Amino acid sequence: MTRKRRLKKDRRPTMMDVAATAGVSQATVSLVLNGSPGAKLSDSTRRRVQEAARELGYTLVRRGAKTVPEDRSNIVFIADEITTDPWMAIAFEGVRDKAYEYGFNVSLAVSHGDEETEKMILTQMSRLPLLGLIYGTILTRRVDLSPAFRDQNTVLLNCYSADRTLPSVVPGDVLGGRTATDHLIRAGYHRIALINGQQGVDASRDRLKGYRQALSSHDIPFDAALVKPGNWEPLSGYEHTHALMELPDPPDAIFCGNDLMALGCYDALKERGLSVPEDIAVIGFDNREISKSMHPPLSTLVLPHYEMGEIAFELLLDNANGRQAGPAQIKVECPLVERSSVSAEAAAGYSAAV
Repeated sequence: MTRKRRLKKDRRPTMMDVAATAGVSQATVSLVLNGSPGAKLSDSTRRRVQEAARELGYTLVRRGAKTVPEDRSNIVFIADEITTDPWMAIAFEGVRDKAYEYGFNVSLAVSHGDEETEKMILTQMSRLPLLGLIYGTILTRRVDLSPAFRDQNTVLLNCYSADRTLPSVVPGDVLGGRTATDHLIRAGYHRIALINGQQGVDASRDRLKGYRQALSSHDIPFDAALVKPGNWEPLSGYEHTHALMELPDPPDAIFCGNDLMALGCYDALKERGLSVPEDIAVIGFDNREISKSMHPPLSTLVLPHYEMGEIAFELLLDNANGRQAGPAQIKVECPLVERSSVSAEAAAGYSAAV
């Protein structure tokens, strides 16, 4: 049941009110009410948003005809990398597909994070009739952009400025880490290990924070021996899994900070004669293509770069039309994809027990 918020009689409900009532982010509300077909959201999340909107009497204001000003018909997407991982290519598709709905052209440029290259791109693209720029990074991180970006309508994707003066869209990694761990706990596992990503990286820090929050909310003590610092590669998942299973009290479930480390985790467990999920559960993060073809298929969380691209375009358009009140950071939900690496029997047993 959603909780109906008390609003002043003279105030119309806002998207923020709907988000607070449904217990989701504004980005999720936007995706649900706009009917975005590619949004990977659970049916229960969609229902909560729709019920909250009905209770509050919120009506989405649609833009109607998507007319494009002739003097601002282009968008430039600048990425620091495009080939080392699929994330920026996926984010670009989200921007491009949403922009095409509105009649805008989107150009892609790769800077490799080089300031001089970025200045050259900006100089060349400034000759186009620009709506604005979207700047994206492979890793979620802080960026220090040249002042030239602040002279343009700019939205940051998967990154943020130190002073938060530019609007940004990032994944909800804290909530994602909590969701993954909570899913294992609710399935009946209580000795849960974490093979995290690189130390000093935003995603690793935030997923660890979510992991600890989930343990705390279920009164499970944090055990530092169960947390291992990986490096996103299969070998670190393999090595740390062996180390975890050699503990006097080994884990009954392992949360891997990404799907590639989960792949290495699988190999180590197989070498030790252990079966997933009969002997131990495994959950990943990213929802890479390989996760569907692992044996058994890997339960994981979606890294929502496509939706982030759609939302970044919406922010860019809102800013251009004066709708954005000021700089904002939107954190996009990382939905859980349940497959076969977490025991359905354990989950059923937990449900019966409670």
